[in-house]
Amino acid sequence: MPTVEVKHVVPASIDVVYRVVSDQESYPKFMKTMESVKVLERGDGYTLTEWIARLQGARFRWVEKDLYDPEHHRITYNQTEGDLKVFRGYWELAEVPQGTEVLLVTEFEFGMPMLASMLNPVAKMALKSNSRAMLEAIAEKFQPGR
Repeated sequence: MPTVEVKHVVPASIDVVYRVVSDQESYPKFMKTMESVKVLERGDGYTLTEWIARLQGARFRWVEKDLYDPEHHRITYNQTEGDLKVFRGYWELAEVPQGTEVLLVTEFEFGMPMLASMLNPVAKMALKSNSRAMLEAIAEKFQPGR
């Protein structure tokens, strides 16, 4: 199964960055590819969220369950319904001398084995580009003058 892994250092404390990463409903305000993120259900340590995003001009919709582990600065997500057969991964934060390193890992599968060899490389590049843009957008929130 294809996996995308992106890291970016954010010049802020780990607790502050974790709050921003955990506030998924705010993503459309500062992430260009996110049309909407809506919390459908909120419970103890989890949310069920509906996402609509644009990747390379295509519109994707999915619902995911997000599990929050603030003690370890980690969020795990797993699609429960949506346009892909599999879409899951995690956010993991770590303190570094420059602030906080944010790691975003995503696994995906289209569910069309005959087309996988053609679609997966293109999708992996698009997803990696989008993931990088998401992390850069988070980092930009902490730049002076923002």
